[in-house]
Amino acid sequence: MSHLSRATIHLDRLDHNMRLLQELVGERPLWPAIKANAYGHDALIVARHLVATGYDTLCVAHAPEAVELREAGVGARLLLLSATLPEHAGAIVAHALEPVVCTGEMLEALSREAQRAGREVALHLKVDTGMGRIGIRPDEVPAMLDRCDALPALRVRGLMSHFPRADEEDKSFSLEQIGCFGDVTKQAAGRGIEHFHMANSAAIFDLPDSHLGAARPGISIYGLRPSDGIANPRVGELLPVLEWKTRITFLKEVPAGTGLSYGHIFRAEQPLLVATLPVGYGDGLSRRLSNDHDVLVHGVRCRQLGRITMDQSQVDVSALRGRVALGDEVVLIGRQGSEEVTADELAKKLGTINYEIVTAISARVPRIAVGAGGEGR
Repeated sequence: MSHLSRATIHLDRLDHNMRLLQELVGERPLWPAIKANAYGHDALIVARHLVATGYDTLCVAHAPEAVELREAGVGARLLLLSATLPEHAGAIVAHALEPVVCTGEMLEALSREAQRAGREVALHLKVDTGMGRIGIRPDEVPAMLDRCDALPALRVRGLMSHFPRADEEDKSFSLEQIGCFGDVTKQAAGRGIEHFHMANSAAIFDLPDSHLGAARPGISIYGLRPSDGIANPRVGELLPVLEWKTRITFLKEVPAGTGLSYGHIFRAEQPLLVATLPVGYGDGLSRRLSNDHDVLVHGVRCRQLGRITMDQSQVDVSALRGRVALGDEVVLIGRQGSEEVTADELAKKLGTINYEIVTAISARVPRIAVGAGGEGR
């Protein structure tokens, strides 16, 4: 028995987005980011499909995410994008993960664990060219590479950086970063490094000089724009991979003056037909959207009424009297008829970004894969 709400994952749209991104980077490999449960789309569904279609390197954030995928049988290279601590070195070695490293302590721990296991660890050194989050300074790269060479069982597979402002219209800072990282790659020439990489989704579209030896798309593989600041018109070809739907569980006529939900922040000014939905902030529908968003019923925009509660919310379906019934489909994100509610629409109402909308959809909402042979997976 499943929850009455579901997130449908359209694998054919995922394929479309990957083809578009591949066209933009040419022959360079794409290393898709499936961190944070594939941005809310279900990491296992997405990983299995990407591997089946030929992608051999996937990016996650933390070691436990990678271990879960590995234990589920995902055989791709798994690149850990976030810094971690030496206590995770054993798991990284045991599961053949590829960590991003920027401290000597982590290098030493990885070397010890790799020697103990009789294995080699492939790693990626992170260079901070302007993100200001993790990474070594550009001038520290030669010494860090020397340190890696001096420690047994370590192989530097990649040298990488990241953009903090590639999604802005003004690309001047990002261009400076590309120049800085280019200088770093020259310092590292002849050191046996396979891949230099820094391009994220925004850079794939707008900064072709950053594509280098590999690119790491994230939000774009799910069909969502990195921002409104992308200049490349091809960003409009992305197709949203996720739709979020629920069903009507209760209908009632309410007279004028009736207050709805906690606090009665909505009170009917006229008689209304109100539908109750089995979805609330416990499912990832933000309480801050209360009284401030629409859903789709029979292709008609219907306003949400009153406070969104943990497990339920209510909508005005008065315009559908005589047509609406218990069990009818309700679209929270997606298209129905000629109308569409997007993650971007909800994000703008909340003053946030589409990333947060989809990653916030909770685990109790089942993800159901369809398309490209994925029906019912």
